[in-house]
Amino acid sequence: MTNYILAIDQGTTSSRAIVFDAKGKRIGQAQQEFKQIFPSDGWVEHDPEEIWSSTFAVCLQVLKDTGLHAQEIAAIGITNQRETTILWDKETGKPVYNAIVWQDRRTSKFCQTLVDDGASAEVQEKTGLLIDPYFSATKIRWVLDHVPEAKALRDKGNLMFGTVDSFLLWRLTEGKSHKTDATNAARTMAFNIHTQQWDAELISLLGIDGVNFPEVMDCSADFGVADESILGAAIPVTGMAGDQQAALIGQACFTPGMVKSTYGTGCFMIINTGDKALKSDNKMLTTVGYRLNGQVTYALEGSIFIAGAAIQWLRDGLKLFTDAKETKALAESANNDDAVYLVPAFTGLGAPYWDPDARGAMVGLTRDTSVADIVSAGLRSVCYQTKDLVGAMENDGAEFSSLRVDGGMVINDLVVQFLADILGIRVERPKVTETTALGAAFLAGLHVGVYSSLDEISELWRVDQVFDAQMESERRNALYSGWLDAIERVKTKPE
Repeated sequence: MTNYILAIDQGTTSSRAIVFDAKGKRIGQAQQEFKQIFPSDGWVEHDPEEIWSSTFAVCLQVLKDTGLHAQEIAAIGITNQRETTILWDKETGKPVYNAIVWQDRRTSKFCQTLVDDGASAEVQEKTGLLIDPYFSATKIRWVLDHVPEAKALRDKGNLMFGTVDSFLLWRLTEGKSHKTDATNAARTMAFNIHTQQWDAELISLLGIDGVNFPEVMDCSADFGVADESILGAAIPVTGMAGDQQAALIGQACFTPGMVKSTYGTGCFMIINTGDKALKSDNKMLTTVGYRLNGQVTYALEGSIFIAGAAIQWLRDGLKLFTDAKETKALAESANNDDAVYLVPAFTGLGAPYWDPDARGAMVGLTRDTSVADIVSAGLRSVCYQTKDLVGAMENDGAEFSSLRVDGGMVINDLVVQFLADILGIRVERPKVTETTALGAAFLAGLHVGVYSSLDEISELWRVDQVFDAQMESERRNALYSGWLDAIERVKTKPE
């Protein structure tokens, strides 16, 4: 049997396909960006057809680049931007509306109505989540309320719902498989993480009855078979996890207390809490870390909506540089004694503030503030937001001695060192920083026998570099105090 695994990593700004061998070594990669659609303030959409076409294209490209034939791929693993919501026609497979992206805030008023009606306790108790536009369920409701075709299909029993993983699986299997995994289901606000079932009471409360929800599987399971007509051979799809949980697996955080933070479009920190679903008193999310062999491992998560997207904005919006690789040299030349802070609340503030109406700001500008200072502030904003999450988790009882990091931003040594400095703890960067895709590959390989156990996967994790805190605590506290002052300026003030 071949031991190559194809990982599909469908992210917020690009689709990627990576081929790994049995040792977790990357053999080849293809990537394609796609259009971001901003119809209104706080609204973010993607074209589902472009999500599919870009995913299909990179899968073909990576096979071509590696010289592998489809029949040499043992299995496919899928990882995806979570919460992003797609509704489609069961008979035609055609989406009824654009994908509403996890960053989208259009349902904030509906969420506030749910809060005002006293639904918060029930939602948190059942789902581990706070009521927020971030999650999928209120996005489904919006489509039903605003797209007549969706309501008509629902009434006929033909309206399919899925997060991006389910939509891709539907397309890969030519409409034969409508499934998701427990980690993606746990982010919809319609799934009971204790019973591991779609919750009929919540679905009714949210007004999304009659929609076809996908079957929920373990993260390593038989999800279906990619049709031969797609990639040239029938390939089993056997791994699936939302991107942040996939990174938890890719970082081999299999022991309670282990924690990872991923820096992509957003930033997401997850700590493994074992078989206990800890309830946060500090606005962290209780969620499913992974589910294997019917056994649920829970996690506590903090979500930052804008991380790498802030750097993308500095590049594409302000045009301060042309390539993200330039940010390291720019930041090194910055006058970091100047207290310039960028609060990238472009789509509201995530954890621990949960303020959907907050908007971004740049604070501390003077006449001699330079491009380098602004870029440095953008990079540092990600680290400050991470410290917000660490503080909230520590208040919930978590203890941190080290942090494993991954994602596109952590190739920048300057960012990782400042992260260690501002947190005051050791930060570990693995040899494979694309741990999201690697986690999907591990899950797929686990089901088809490429890997025998989580212990075997743990043995494959390798550290690339360790960053220890070097900053004096007085300096650390002063910098963070300035950040908290900047946050106060952007938070929505009570009426």
